[in-house]
Amino acid sequence: MKTSKRVALCGLLVAAALVLSLVEHMFPLQAAVPIPGIKLGLANVVTLFALTRLRLRETVAVVVVRVILSSVFMGSVTAFLFSLFGGLLSMLVMRVLLYGLGRCFSIPGISIAGAAAHNIGQIGAAILVLGTVDVVGYLPFLLVLSIPMGFATGLVCAAVLGHLKKINMEI
Repeated sequence: MKTSKRVALCGLLVAAALVLSLVEHMFPLQAAVPIPGIKLGLANVVTLFALTRLRLRETVAVVVVRVILSSVFMGSVTAFLFSLFGGLLSMLVMRVLLYGLGRCFSIPGISIAGAAAHNIGQIGAAILVLGTVDVVGYLPFLLVLSIPMGFATGLVCAAVLGHLKKINMEI
């Protein structure tokens, strides 16, 4: 893929992730699941998609730019740290599962692992911000919820990849 096409795709993916984050922000999942900070993780669809179509450094750029812009538009410094730690750890875990382990995981399975890693990264950020390890007690709840959340976002990504393959669209 040409450099200009890669840059355009990165911009498009950042925009898509921002829109998904905004939609997710407008409809908080906390109304149905009363756990503070719980989200479906729709932007993870974009990260996983980027991992399948872009180089690692381009995917890192998409994640970092998305985190910066979403924090500017909808968050705070704390939200920035939580999203950055979670987003980068999630991306790295999904990258290892997608390419490093012989492609033996499905897209929803990789997404579940990414959701769990995102939660672990956020707990790591919380430990740094709050200066206490007491927040680790919250992790089991988040890990259990990462299964249905990661599965849902993985199904969305798999459907997108399947449709692109069906119409022979090379991205």
